[in-house]
Amino acid sequence: MKRAKLAGSAGMLSLAALTLVACGKNNNADNTNNAKTASRFPSAMPKKEAKQGGTVRVALETDTPFTGIFLDELSVTSFDAQVASPGEESLFATDDYYKITDDGPATMKLDKNKKTITITIKKGVKWSDGKQVTAKDMEYSYEILGNAKTKAQRYSTKLEALKGLKEYHEGKAKTISGIELPDGENGRTMVLHFDSIKPGMAYSGNDYYWEGAAPYHYLKNVPFDKLESSDEVRKKPLYFGPYKLDKLVRGQSATWVPNKYYWRGKPKLDKIVCQVVSTNSTTQAIKSHKFDVAKVINSQWKQTKDAKGVNFIAKIPLSYSYLAFKVGKFDAKTSKNVMNPKSKMSNRSLRQAMAYAMNIDQVNKKYNSDLNFHIPTLIPAPFGDYFDKDAKGYNYNLKKANEILDKAGYKKKGKWRVQPNGKPLKIKFLGMAGSAVQEPIIQNYIQQWHKIGLNVSLYNGRLIEINSFYDKVQNDDPGVDMFMGSWSLSSEPSPADIYNEGAPFNFSRFVTPENTKLLNEIDSQKAFDHKYRVEKFHEWQEYMNKEAYVVPVNNSYEITAVNKKLTGYTLKPSHSNSIWYEVAYAK
Repeated sequence: MKRAKLAGSAGMLSLAALTLVACGKNNNADNTNNAKTASRFPSAMPKKEAKQGGTVRVALETDTPFTGIFLDELSVTSFDAQVASPGEESLFATDDYYKITDDGPATMKLDKNKKTITITIKKGVKWSDGKQVTAKDMEYSYEILGNAKTKAQRYSTKLEALKGLKEYHEGKAKTISGIELPDGENGRTMVLHFDSIKPGMAYSGNDYYWEGAAPYHYLKNVPFDKLESSDEVRKKPLYFGPYKLDKLVRGQSATWVPNKYYWRGKPKLDKIVCQVVSTNSTTQAIKSHKFDVAKVINSQWKQTKDAKGVNFIAKIPLSYSYLAFKVGKFDAKTSKNVMNPKSKMSNRSLRQAMAYAMNIDQVNKKYNSDLNFHIPTLIPAPFGDYFDKDAKGYNYNLKKANEILDKAGYKKKGKWRVQPNGKPLKIKFLGMAGSAVQEPIIQNYIQQWHKIGLNVSLYNGRLIEINSFYDKVQNDDPGVDMFMGSWSLSSEPSPADIYNEGAPFNFSRFVTPENTKLLNEIDSQKAFDHKYRVEKFHEWQEYMNKEAYVVPVNNSYEITAVNKKLTGYTLKPSHSNSIWYEVAYAK
């Protein structure tokens, strides 16, 4: 699926683009060299004649167990998505620019006048138990997302463009009025009725409608509030992709075998094993051929690049890391983010100064083998002209940071600055545990903030593992003032799904009339005019940079080490929905 997911630690992050080119003329010479580094590698393995059989071992680089939620409607981490990838398949295939095509398990027809989208599952698309995927399975995904008892993090006000979903979510209706099944529950067609058709709906990852289906016949007897913890989701999931789950070691490994009912035909491999490997052990695991597919950790590239028996392929994925300031809470009753104007981090000058104090380019050069690069906006360059190439962002400038704080009334009393009202200012930073370089990176930034007189310290005095980290962020732990996280983005560039008033993923919890206005304009009917939509994207980036509720930090090249004996492994978006069907050992 191509919706936004929570990514791993900022120190490990691999990040955003459709082509392996430099990200605009704002980047410095080091970033130009980064582009050359990545462009040495192809985006796919050489095409060779494939043979049947064999086992492929896939590395999952993490220092904590994966959560193992095998239901995309409830899963939120990129690690779970990686583990599930051999079995999970989206309803739609796309081209290399993420526009939906007819090549996937389902087709989609958009009718702007009728304000409908018609989705038809192809005959023969079956779950791994042999049951045809039906219209009810597609409808059931919306029921899982919309039912308040599931507490689905993927529910967003953007989905409420579907008629009746809001009423269903609020418990005012037992069914979703905007979903029509013209051939009945056992048919293969679903018609979605919207208040309006949006410009991004022709592209995957648009978040106005769901791109998957859930096996109603298999899950219907599991109460909504028990779904996430059920054996049907945690231990014995059903998928309609090329492989099915055969064996699970909870949080550590998953073994997949062919789904004999797969609609495209029999996949080539006998087994795919996805297994956790610690970030500190990744380089050695690649060199010793413990895995056939493994992402290279950027900070370890120098130690990894001479590995024998592998091909290195590269891309710049749709992701970025960011610094966020907590300025409110998520109200579960109204399903909206609510700002607190009295919050510690509500002063724009304080946020801007902290952004200017970050020596991001120096950190990248020292810790990330020059494969990471500083980004100026929250819209990655691969989104083409939606990216504002003239955005300046926050370049390292301690003098300016100090001047901003002085002017805003954050005066020094001894070593530390105090708030404009004269009260002490202590800022708690929530840091995520990750690779070996994560701790020194975080400590570096804390020292930078100390240089401008800000008393910043780690929450609980240490880095927090990823599951606890996002639990504290999502539940608005009152002890957290700021944090650094990462996004794996959806492939439709609209930022509304993670920054609007009703988005649970709007972790900073900022809500302003101007932000709401700009997000609405980006996805308005007027935005079918590409020039107008580009203009509004640029306005939003300028506004977000000025307000600095969320500050963009890094983008980075992602390099994957692949066993030279394999064929069919590619990083091209047009193959992302069929990759594990195509991967095989060469003859």
